[in-house]
Amino acid sequence: MVTRQEKHKPKKKKWLWITLSILLILIIGGCAYAYSIYQNVKSTVDTELHKPVEGIDVNVSKKKVEEKEPINILLLGVDERKNDTGRSDTMIVMTLDPDNNQMQLVSIPRDTRTLIVGKGFQDKINHSYAFGGSDMSVATVEHFLDIDLDYYVRMNMEGLAQLVNAVGGITVNNDQQFSQGGYTFDTGQIHLNGDKALAYVRMRKGDPQGDIGRNQRQRQVIEGIIDKGAGLNVVGQINDILNVLGDNMVTNMKFEDMRNLAMNYRSARKNISTYQMVGNGTRIDGIYYMIMPEEEVAKAHRMITEFGTNGAKN
Repeated sequence: MVTRQEKHKPKKKKWLWITLSILLILIIGGCAYAYSIYQNVKSTVDTELHKPVEGIDVNVSKKKVEEKEPINILLLGVDERKNDTGRSDTMIVMTLDPDNNQMQLVSIPRDTRTLIVGKGFQDKINHSYAFGGSDMSVATVEHFLDIDLDYYVRMNMEGLAQLVNAVGGITVNNDQQFSQGGYTFDTGQIHLNGDKALAYVRMRKGDPQGDIGRNQRQRQVIEGIIDKGAGLNVVGQINDILNVLGDNMVTNMKFEDMRNLAMNYRSARKNISTYQMVGNGTRIDGIYYMIMPEEEVAKAHRMITEFGTNGAKN
């Protein structure tokens, strides 16, 4: 079994995309008290969505939330195909700092070569999910960046499309014209429904930046959902949202945790900053990897562990 201590030693369908934790914070958490749907939300979260991991002590996380300290949430997107364990396609560490009303998203390239905690060998970081599910993914990310995670959220891609539709679509600012999945995306502000959002974030081969460009579009969609969700009156949409979450999401949060986040961290969405880790692509035994320089890993570690300690970021 993977434990948090190991990091200090050298059936869902597809992949995740959205900061579901934040969506629940901003949308469901607030609505649960304003309207008579508390029990419905609580039941969905605690019986359908909740799945703990051994590497995270939620009691420590609960205390940090109560004291309004910065917390780290791993956003894990998984591509699970039929008769296949699947691999994580997206890994983003989201840090919330309520004192300075800010949020940070740090993207880890899926091809990053690192130690797979619990296996004892180097491989692509996204393979940690195939080897050991959410437990091994959490432990491997903690070890790679030398950080503590407080929660994780895992969701598949179909859930992203359904969720974008549930909030009535989103708007993003596209910096390059391209076609993908039967859609053409012009430059500038564009409106995306669920299907278009999937095509938008899937484009990679036509992007000069490859995965880096795609990860940027992932973060745009996350921010779009947060912004749209925070401003919506979703009472009429709550059942649709709950159905999406119940079918597509897994997290170690219980409803009480989401409620506390709703109360203490709601303001974190006011200032969102993003960062894409960048390494050097190479081939080892014919397999492509991204080798992350020690300085880059150290920079990401500092960004996460020091976030909020020096005041709000610009």
